[in-house]
Amino acid sequence: MTPLLEVADLQVCFGGEVEALRGVSFTLEQGESLAVVGESGAGKSTLALCLAGLVQPPEAQGSVRVEGKELLGAAPDLLRALRWSTVALALQGAPFNPVTTVGAQVAEPLRERRGFGGGPARRRATALAEEVLLDPTLLDRYPHELSGGERRRAALAMVLALDPPLVVLDEPTAGLDPTTRNELVGRVRELADQRGFALVVISHDLPDAARLASRSMVLYAGEAMETGATSRVVSEAAHPYSWALVNAYPVMTTTRDLRPIRGRPPDPRAVPSGCPYHPRCTQAEPVCWEEHPALRSSRGRLVACHFGGLKLLLAAEAVTKTYRGRGPGRQDVVSALHGVSLELREGESVGIVGPSGSGKTTLARILTGHLSPDAGRITLEGTPLPTSWRGQARAVRRRIQLVMQDPWDALSPRLTVEELVREPLDVSKGGDGRADHRRSPAEAAVAEALDGVGLPASGPFLSARTHELSGGQLQRVALARALVAEPKVLVADEPTAMLDASEQARLMVVLRERQVEMGLGLVFVSHDVAVVRKVTDRIVVLDAGRVVEEGPSHLVSSTPVSVTTQRLIEAAPAFALEEAVPARAAVPEEDLPDGDL
Repeated sequence: MTPLLEVADLQVCFGGEVEALRGVSFTLEQGESLAVVGESGAGKSTLALCLAGLVQPPEAQGSVRVEGKELLGAAPDLLRALRWSTVALALQGAPFNPVTTVGAQVAEPLRERRGFGGGPARRRATALAEEVLLDPTLLDRYPHELSGGERRRAALAMVLALDPPLVVLDEPTAGLDPTTRNELVGRVRELADQRGFALVVISHDLPDAARLASRSMVLYAGEAMETGATSRVVSEAAHPYSWALVNAYPVMTTTRDLRPIRGRPPDPRAVPSGCPYHPRCTQAEPVCWEEHPALRSSRGRLVACHFGGLKLLLAAEAVTKTYRGRGPGRQDVVSALHGVSLELREGESVGIVGPSGSGKTTLARILTGHLSPDAGRITLEGTPLPTSWRGQARAVRRRIQLVMQDPWDALSPRLTVEELVREPLDVSKGGDGRADHRRSPAEAAVAEALDGVGLPASGPFLSARTHELSGGQLQRVALARALVAEPKVLVADEPTAMLDASEQARLMVVLRERQVEMGLGLVFVSHDVAVVRKVTDRIVVLDAGRVVEEGPSHLVSSTPVSVTTQRLIEAAPAFALEEAVPARAAVPEEDLPDGDL
């Protein structure tokens, strides 16, 4: 059976140099819905124009078929017959003729295509206005006399005038207030269900796209990066760009801070070779800029990535650890961990919370290779994590770093700040850790690491020792020391426990910025749910060495299912007023005493 809409290898190049679309392909059946999302300049609006035949060869190449009829290169009479009646497009900004009333413009397709007279056209326009929840009395006004939301509803009425099987909406909610946007989205969804038309929504608004369409296609630099069920693309993004796009959007269903996408979209006049996203991608390898990735099946959707999507950085599988008492007559056994498992993907943050003695620090040390598990295994980037520091194992161990809870214990008082931060570089190169001012690359790396965590990168600070620094400075030195090795995974064990609120907030900002720039996988260990929920995507709750709860941070921190999590949330810091202060009632002026006005 012929699909309602079939797009194959669609390419659009304006002026011979601006590549707006680069090989987009997809199909849409009657009644299906597709959201096309991406940053500005991704090619979304160009795609919308192509679906209505408004971009033609030589600029457009490939194929766009609606009900089996080819739009690219079609005769003007065929295009005119298909528009409005078969495929109807509402452009971004809802453009109207400023010198004609809204009602006349809504009725125009009825008069031009169906031969309606003035009276029947007006009655049908009124019915359409009511259907899209637009006050019919507004039809006698001019476009500038309507609000943005009212113009969007009028444009929707015009689009539906000839009952087309395919409706294309370009940024239907852009610029609207939340209430109007919510009402419009709900009405479009209802109309699509009632009338049965196929819907293509072009939008940069991910929540609206998720409500309007069952399938989503993520565009970047004119190419599809990921295509699949909207629920999976939004909640479990696979492609690094999709993941970054979702994490940059503010929604009420998340508690963590926003993460901007590093870098900038490419100039369509000079799209990078290979994967177009590789200059901004934190997991890019040489193959990414040498070979163009095909759109292949991965994780239940189509993904254009050489690695099938976000890499799995760290995995703990059924980790068990038991401590046994030592010395004459000691038979005590402490089971620290019982079959604990977790996964961490590229750029992801996972929080590990639990009461004291739950096994958090033991797990952190096992994840970084500082302790060996009694059972289970740890894999780093698909390779078993070695516990040795010899030979090639040393290079592997550099990829995962541990920031310990107490910087006073973690940092040697004998070394200066510069020596402390440079020591991982000296050790990795087989040095003895002593200062060597001839190694300018190491000095540059130390300066960059210190600057990255907000500390002085030159001057007397470099020669300071631990007793001369504050707790916040020490913790940031410890973080710089971990980051200078350019790790892929950072395990932070209670990094804010000894900091005041200001230093804690500053460290959290630094961690988030470094994570975005480096694509770090972050394991954040803490007993403080209030802190963890602000910096992590998922939370794993430990108690007595077992995982008692796991899930998205916003769900675990707002609707806990385990008693342990409930107790942690109840104990978390919160501003609470013992007695609510009632609002002051308005007092009539005549009742006020002299001098109060």
